[in-house]
Amino acid sequence: MTSITVYDGAKTIGGNKIYINENGNGLFLDFGLNFKKYGLYFQEFLSSRGNRGIHDLLHLNLIPKLNIYRKDLIPSDTDISKFPKLDIKAILLSHAHMDHFGNIGLLNPQYPVILSPSTLMLLKGMLDCSGSMLGSDVAYYSLKHQKKDGRLLETEKNRDIGRNFICTKEISEEFVDFFKARVKKRATFEEGNITLLKDYPLDFKITGYDMDHSIFGATAYLISGETTIAYTGDFRLHGSKGKYSERFINEAKNVPVLIIEGTRTVKEDISESEDIVYENCRRTAEIAKGLIIADFSARNFERLETFQKIAEKVGRSLVIPSKDGYLLNALEKADGKDRIKDLCIFRGLKSTRRNWESLLLQDKPHIHNVDPKEISNDPEKYILCFSFFDMKNLLDIKPPSGTYIYSSSEAFEEESEFDFVRLKNWLKYFNFKIYGFDIVEEDGKEKPIFTKGFHASGHASKKDLTWAIDKIDPEIIIPVHTDNPEWFKENFDNIVLLEDGQTHKF
Repeated sequence: MTSITVYDGAKTIGGNKIYINENGNGLFLDFGLNFKKYGLYFQEFLSSRGNRGIHDLLHLNLIPKLNIYRKDLIPSDTDISKFPKLDIKAILLSHAHMDHFGNIGLLNPQYPVILSPSTLMLLKGMLDCSGSMLGSDVAYYSLKHQKKDGRLLETEKNRDIGRNFICTKEISEEFVDFFKARVKKRATFEEGNITLLKDYPLDFKITGYDMDHSIFGATAYLISGETTIAYTGDFRLHGSKGKYSERFINEAKNVPVLIIEGTRTVKEDISESEDIVYENCRRTAEIAKGLIIADFSARNFERLETFQKIAEKVGRSLVIPSKDGYLLNALEKADGKDRIKDLCIFRGLKSTRRNWESLLLQDKPHIHNVDPKEISNDPEKYILCFSFFDMKNLLDIKPPSGTYIYSSSEAFEEESEFDFVRLKNWLKYFNFKIYGFDIVEEDGKEKPIFTKGFHASGHASKKDLTWAIDKIDPEIIIPVHTDNPEWFKENFDNIVLLEDGQTHKF
């Protein structure tokens, strides 16, 4: 008998936690952080308490009540032994977005993670150069231990432990070296292991397929046992790698069970593609005066490549933050593509150089670092890749004017709408002309409106979802990652709508 339980992500965008069990052998499809549920209780300056481990997350029902978590994250007043203990052979990770991987770090390290080489390099790179939320420390983690009466947990700052990974493709020696590189100086670092999927014994036959999404390394899976299940993860058909998604859809034809995302079932379809984004942003850059700022989603490196082409077209140099440079260097270990050679790295004013920055310079000694003063002296020479959180660096550049191009997703919640009001204040202060969004007053409040054509979604339209489902023609369709699962019920006959925690058996 086969069963599928959607522990999270059944009726929200993100937070996917999908458990497949066949005759006692289990797999999780993603184990992401559900931003919508977290947002009921937490925000930027109010988060779960790391020194209480999983206590807060369990009591607020932000993670499933299961006996599957790291022992060192369990304080003395939290008993998970009464919860179901699942058999988990592996976690299949679709891609390196937090709403898909952000709770994997909570899980017992005995469960290996199956993923693409690019996804693993991004997970390692992001953890190396950023602080992590509880649960997002997937590539490696710092062990905790109980103190005093055991209710409080303390991090062992001199000891890191690596997880075990199973890669869907072949990897190089440079890949392994980067995976093992010690960026955060610890007295003890227990390395995890990397195995290839083709060499790892599992009770299922699992095949990973490259997919078109707004982050490199996105992967869909075919899972074959007594029943074959297709899982799309997040995908689209209108990006530059749309042929990858089409290939998976063709390979998945006539599978009995399809688990598919439905992010955009609440929105009307619009004509969009990376080509349209390129044309609109290029035309804007060609008439721009002064410094150009391009603002797009973190780790959307396909969009970065779009702006690199624009920079070449208009005779400017593209400048990226140092963290992006580190991640691009990490990606090179996975696919061998040197994406940094024609880019500049912004060298902001700070007192110390971090370990990961030193490693980047060791790997790329000829990298072109750009000081704020260089940009200030010749602003029309550059396109600067900045987001709202980088705006403070304009105080060092002091541009007299410029052009700002917003090429990212729309605001989905009130708090992020406030960020756009603040962003416009920064841009107004430095006399920037804004493309891609504007601020209007509605019901006495300022809120952003967005210009179509400057961004292409990372998710499939309703038209493309329909095409994919018709092409695959499954017996059962289970929608996830959607605020509007009813759209599937209205348009297809063989839909199984599950609540979070509900199981379907067949």
